[in-house]
Amino acid sequence: MSISDKDSTKESSKDSTKDAKALASESINPSADNASGNVDAAWKYLDQHRDADSSAIVDLVALRRKIDFRIVPLMFLAYTLQFLDKVILNYAAVMNLGRDLKLQGNDFSNIATFLFVGLLCFEIPNIYFLQAVPAAKWLGLNVILWGTATACGAAATNYQTLLVSRVFLGIFEATIAPSLMLISSQWYTKSESAPRFSLWYLGLGLGQIVGGLVSYGFQHMGEDAKLAGWRTMFLTLGLCTVLVGSSIIIFLPDTPMKAKWLSDNEKVALLKHVSVNQTGVENRKFRGKEILEALMDPQLYLLLLSVVLLSVSSGVVTTYSATLIRGLGYTPKKAALMNTPSGAVSIFFTLLVGYGIRRQSHRWAWILVCIVPAIIGGALMSFLPTTNRNGILAGIYLVNAVVAPLAIFYNWTVANIAGATKRAFAAAIISGSFSLGNIIGPQTFQAKDAPEYRPAKLAVMGTQAGCAITTFCLFLYYVWQNKKRNNRAENENEDAFMEPEVWARMTDKENKRFRYTY
Repeated sequence: MSISDKDSTKESSKDSTKDAKALASESINPSADNASGNVDAAWKYLDQHRDADSSAIVDLVALRRKIDFRIVPLMFLAYTLQFLDKVILNYAAVMNLGRDLKLQGNDFSNIATFLFVGLLCFEIPNIYFLQAVPAAKWLGLNVILWGTATACGAAATNYQTLLVSRVFLGIFEATIAPSLMLISSQWYTKSESAPRFSLWYLGLGLGQIVGGLVSYGFQHMGEDAKLAGWRTMFLTLGLCTVLVGSSIIIFLPDTPMKAKWLSDNEKVALLKHVSVNQTGVENRKFRGKEILEALMDPQLYLLLLSVVLLSVSSGVVTTYSATLIRGLGYTPKKAALMNTPSGAVSIFFTLLVGYGIRRQSHRWAWILVCIVPAIIGGALMSFLPTTNRNGILAGIYLVNAVVAPLAIFYNWTVANIAGATKRAFAAAIISGSFSLGNIIGPQTFQAKDAPEYRPAKLAVMGTQAGCAITTFCLFLYYVWQNKKRNNRAENENEDAFMEPEVWARMTDKENKRFRYTY
């Protein structure tokens, strides 16, 4: 860019700033724009509360802590139970589920796979509901429904009935990741949201630990029990999930503007604070052209491919880790307990990347930090002789490092994709790509490959290496896009909260002031 070009850019920037300040100083009534869906609902709230007591200074640190205690625990419980309700099939496999239901051949792999088929199929209609229905209410309703589906699994009498219950579980769980992504983005800035994503994503690691302990406990039910141990486990966890879903509907606000436990001054301060995201808070108007834009956006395909590759390994460790451990010669009870360190590894790496991103950013680099030990784990699983139980166990545990980057990809999706319809579509697609990877993962386990399952273990290594490559390509894309936007180093701040560009319904492509985080 020439010096004259830079000067003209600066002048146009100053002009737009002056215009924005002029608008901010007037008594704007954006009701018409808001009704037509051109302006985010947060703009309307700010406009109606211009007379908020400016002398009352809001401590943002205390406000953020207040929000953390109200919002994050509910999201954490929801994510813990969605993983736990999925992973109990892994533990039920060593609790005589196959014998009781007379499963044969690849029946178990198919049951594990079709949960994600149901999840994947419902991602498309979920895009509409994420915009038409408040995310918190839609999430709570689906948590109740998938808890019911989990409990119904206890009544399964054969392969077909268990398959149906798991398909419905997948359908109702389809909203969990997109809903949590959108809810998190309403309350935090991009840099603040990354560690919060990691906090609720810790539910995955906790689910692995709790799942092992719960399985171990229910395995102590005697053969003469009226209800088999795995059936009781399904019923108990299903009812717990229903209770959590009811709590989400009651206690999780639809938006910051509707939080009864925040004062008007706190709401205004929060909306000003998150305005730097330039992604909005709530807008219910559906724009089909945003979906077309998303379909032509290279970042969506790089995110999709990365998550699919990452999730192949996730599908393996979620569904078959207890089976692999039992194949080393451990009893079912011992296998359940020996799988709990997998959760500890997941928690460690999730906390590591959450803290690292908050301190140093570089999301792409932290993804690679997790992929390297996962590749090492895959190598240990694949190439060590079966007599080396400790080495293979270490490999199974290390592969669980791969679950942490998924939280980063979720955060990237809502941080770098603006426009309510485009963001809802992208969140659903990325969640769907996670399902696709989890469909592929269990299918690498074929009955003919038992007990070593060498092809599945090699798939773990290959897909992780592929994910590392696509992640680096995504990083280069974001750097290139930011440089294309006339090399203007522009840090948005809270003083710009009333500028039309901040709350106007624009996508990341339409808003030339938007900057991608990486």
